Amino acid sequence: MKTEGLYINQKWVAAKKSRTIINPANGDKLAVVAEADAKETTKAIEAARAAFDSGPWREYTAQRRGRVLFAIAEMVRKHAKELARLETLNMGKPLAESDFDMADTATCFEYFGGMATKIMGETNPVPDNAISLTLKEPVGVAGLIIPWNYPIMMLAWKVAPALAAGCTVILKPAEQTPLTALKFAGWLAEEVPDLPPGVFNLVTGDGETCGNTLVRSPLIDKIAFTGGTETGRHIIQNIGQTEVKKISLELGGKSPHIFFADADMAAAVDGALFGSFINQGEVCSATSRFLVEKKIHDEFVDALIKQSKKVKMGDPLDASVKMGPLVTHEHRDRVAKMVDAAKKEGAHVALGGKAPSGAGAYYEPTILTKVTPKMKIFRDEVFGPVVTVTPFKDEAEAIALANDTPYGLAGAVWSRDIFRALRVMKQIRAGIVWVNSSQPCYCEAPWGGYKQSGMGRELGKYGIEEFLETKQVHINLNEAPLGWY
Repeated sequence: MKTEGLYINQKWVAAKKSRTIINPANGDKLAVVAEADAKETTKAIEAARAAFDSGPWREYTAQRRGRVLFAIAEMVRKHAKELARLETLNMGKPLAESDFDMADTATCFEYFGGMATKIMGETNPVPDNAISLTLKEPVGVAGLIIPWNYPIMMLAWKVAPALAAGCTVILKPAEQTPLTALKFAGWLAEEVPDLPPGVFNLVTGDGETCGNTLVRSPLIDKIAFTGGTETGRHIIQNIGQTEVKKISLELGGKSPHIFFADADMAAAVDGALFGSFINQGEVCSATSRFLVEKKIHDEFVDALIKQSKKVKMGDPLDASVKMGPLVTHEHRDRVAKMVDAAKKEGAHVALGGKAPSGAGAYYEPTILTKVTPKMKIFRDEVFGPVVTVTPFKDEAEAIALANDTPYGLAGAVWSRDIFRALRVMKQIRAGIVWVNSSQPCYCEAPWGGYKQSGMGRELGKYGIEEFLETKQVHINLNEAPLGWY
């Protein structure tokens, strides 16, 4: 792949600095991409600001904006195979997962293409001779900062609702995984001609320089971020020093996975592994904290180990592989250190627990037992193929353990007793709870968390609301003077 610049105002712009992108499976060089500094990032912000304030985009009808998003969806489907392969090369996830991500990306653009014409206002029944209206208007310029675990799908989750709402955007992909976003930008001008210049801009660079410039800019009306909780706090603090602007944050998680004794064992073990090992466990909603009723603890762990041994790890371009490398060697080393620290605290490694020899940022599927709530591994997000197993005696203890976390993104409950499953579901303090399942995600349903897992929601009607302002309009129907003075 050739050296790519910054995509600003529908043109490629060279940057002073660059970054080399590495294939995590073998360490090979994939590409050299621009590393935007503050001035170069500001040019993209200014382009988006001008496109919103004086460009034609905000005057487009909802139908026309929707058709632009449909065209983007068609573009993604046309190039799905190329995008999927590039995603796997850059990020390390198995090709089968990347294929699904491309389909989900196209579907997301289609969904919000349809949602563009469903942005509704209201009439308010005020006690006066007047008409009171509530109007919905685009928030303005949106800075979108996305993570490395689902590079192009996270692009869609933010770009699609922002464009449907009538906003202009500056996208900053994670510095480790910008390649599919760059390909996406390159095709826009060629294949989506009705998208005006400056509406979509892309800057590649690190968080400290490029990201902070977006966050602090007074020209940006909205920041949408997905990533770690610590970075989310940093964004809030940075904005609060100089600005007041809309923020939505989808942050970390340490999601509980509760297994009652009456759960279907085969289905529960299958769901447990999918919910925690999909995408190498590099999933913010990974249900990797297994809480298992004591009656079935040993049987469950034995079945878990047996099934985990079937997970094939290797070259992610191999269609039979179900676990690829972690995104970088640095991240792999972080995961390894967390497991080593858990061992020192008394956790038992029932399976895995080490990086295999050879090239690539691989880490074995790992099962830790004898994990107690006092251990850091019980509370801290690993973001890798590592699960912990903790027994519980009854429903009350299961709920207490599930909520014993600063996070509140997701959770899952497995039981044939639907009454118990729903009782427990209501008690879990999380934004997403699955019953007899783990990780289903649909454009139609909201995504986001409680507590330290963030603020705001993505997807569904809730996702587009994050990019809209609410305006109250009062129309007085009395022609006579008020007569107050």
